This record gives sequence, structure tokens and C-alpha cells, in this order.
Amino acid sequence: MEPVSINNYKIQGPVNIRELQTFEDFGSDKDTLEDALKDTRKALGKLQDTLYAHGKYAVLVCLQGMDTAGKDSLIREVFKDFNARGVVVHSFKVPTEIERKHDYLWRHYIALPARGKFGVFNRTHYENVLVTRVHPEYIMGEYLPDVNSVSDINEAFWDRRFEQINTFEKTIAENGTLVFKFFLNLSKEEQKNRLLRRLRKKEKNWKFSPGDLDERELWDDYQKCYEDILNRSSTSHGPWYSIPADNKPAARYIVASILLQEISKYKDIKEPELDPEIKAQLSEYKERLENE
Repeated sequence: MEPVSINNYKIQGPVNIRELQTFEDFGSDKDTLEDALKDTRKALGKLQDTLYAHGKYAVLVCLQGMDTAGKDSLIREVFKDFNARGVVVHSFKVPTEIERKHDYLWRHYIALPARGKFGVFNRTHYENVLVTRVHPEYIMGEYLPDVNSVSDINEAFWDRRFEQINTFEKTIAENGTLVFKFFLNLSKEEQKNRLLRRLRKKEKNWKFSPGDLDERELWDDYQKCYEDILNRSSTSHGPWYSIPADNKPAARYIVASILLQEISKYKDIKEPELDPEIKAQLSEYKERLENE
């Protein structure tokens, strides 16, 4: 297969979300796409080992998308060949009572990957300009000093949030975290098909919630918010990539390819050299072990 062209997916200017691609197959069948993913993720796994040994960069992978967009299965398939010590996944749910006692970014700060590791955010800090924007009443649970009613949550409030999020990402990027943000762009028709599959297949029933249908009715509101997110927070230090999500094998391959290509550009990521004194005595150490 031809290498993935990153610029086809990277958000580099104003976009209309209705014009973004939701389906890709590269003219290939499922088996071909899965084989391409296997090769890519093996290379990515080896690169992660080097990143871990190098110990100066962390990688933050942010996944956003509508319900059923395929975030969980993408994580499973893309990172399958990683050493378990090298990747940590955080799935952010409704904030806990302890999390509500801090600012909304606190729980994301403490979940950031250490140098040498990948961190994957399954749903991210962007929920705070997404779900809360569609449901502004949720903000009341944050007990903010300048918000006494929903009417206080105006455009200036959201402007500040975007500024805070962009600053958060700029700060961690300047301190060695490589930030990748993937919007899994699912069509409304494909979401319908996947929700029906959850209802029809007994083993998938547990994934279904009636709330999924309630949120689906707000599809246009969510799409508007996602468009705003892509346009206001795709930066040089934290770019967004819009990934066609209707075809899961292709989506996984695209994400893995972008990660591999972009991280490989950092030529300083290499295994550290042994201390010269230790290196000079390797033959002696080997001999000692062989003569035991």
C-alpha cells in the first residue's frame, strides 16, 4: 500500500465539518488494511522501545469522536505490539467528587504520560468544550466562583476555556510531550448502523445505553462544537487530525501511520550510548558470565 499522506487528514486551516471525509478504504479490502496495520504497529512498537530508552519525550494521543466511533477498538489494535510498560490508557468518564474539587484540567494533568511513555486519552480535556457546551448545565457542578447560573456561561466563558486548553497543550509540548489529537469522524448513518448492531447482537447489548439515543438527537449540536474545536485548537504544537471513522480497519491504519511518520521525524530519539568505561569492558563482563 502507498504510505498515508498526513496532509490529507491534518487540520491546517479553517474547515467545514460537513466537507470532511468519513470513509476511506484506500481501494483495499479488510485483510490488506489489517496487514498494513500489523506492519505499521510493529514498527511503532520498536520506536516506542527506543523512545523509552531515550527518556526525553513523552507522547500524548488524544482520541475524540461521537459514540460508537471506534475509540476502544482502535486503542486495542494500534497499540497491540507495545511493551505494556510503555503505554498507559485513561478513559475519562463523568468527573468524580474529588475531581470536581479541582479545576477541570487537573485530572488530565495528573494523567499525563511520563517521559519515555505513551499516554492515550480516551475522551479528553476537550469534553470540557464539547459535552459541557451542548449541556451547559453541567458546568454548575464545577462550582465556579463567577458562574452562578447557566446564563453566566456565555461566549466569553468558552473563549477562556479554549485559551486555557491551548495554553495547557503548549506548556506540555514545550516540556517534551508530543501531542497528537485524533477526531474520529463518523457519519450519522454509520452511527445508526453500529447502535443497531449493539441491539441486535446479544454479546453487544451491554454496550448500549438509552442515553446514546438522547445524545444522537443532539447530533447537529455536537458537530457544530467539533467543528469549533478543530478550528480553534489545531496548532503547531498540538495538531488535530480528522480520521475517517466509518471503516474501522482504515481508521486504525491511518492513526498508526501518522504516529509512526511524525515521531520518526525526531532524529534525536535514539538509544543512549553506554558509559565509555562500561563499554570498554564489555568483553570482560561477557567472559565473567561465560566462565561461571
